[in-house]
Amino acid sequence: MEWAFANLLNHPTILEKAEAEIDSQVGQNQTLRLHPPIPLLLPHYSSDDCITGGFSVPRGTILLVNACAIHRDPEQWSDPTSFKPERFESGDGRMNRLVIPFGLGRRACPAATLAHKFMGLALGSLIQCFEWKRIGEAEVDMVETEGLTNAQGKAAGSIPLNTKL
Repeated sequence: MEWAFANLLNHPTILEKAEAEIDSQVGQNQTLRLHPPIPLLLPHYSSDDCITGGFSVPRGTILLVNACAIHRDPEQWSDPTSFKPERFESGDGRMNRLVIPFGLGRRACPAATLAHKFMGLALGSLIQCFEWKRIGEAEVDMVETEGLTNAQGKAAGSIPLNTKL
């Protein structure tokens, strides 16, 4: 791995091409949009009376932001439950939508940048180093279970991604 990274660092145009290809095929936000690490962001406390989403919110109210609902809002996203990484590309390859799986502002996750980079690196490495296929004809179960974190459910004939083999 050290030699591979040394070669990529010595050839920055190849490194940029690899980054662009992974970003264009996998994207950095599509998976986190559909499956944020936690569906509800950290609670926010309103310091003043305000109007949020058309609702009058008095000072001192605790607000919970449902990132999962925002990311699947059909008024904000066309075909909101479909996995389409290309939806985030504009003509210049940049993201053209806001995705908040780690929150925003002062209460945002301090490791969000690390999580984005790690996901790209880990996915790229796993895709390159292994041959992947389903164990049967059935698609991988993508149903989520209830709870404070987004975990996958379980369907007959499939193995959830969080299963230890």
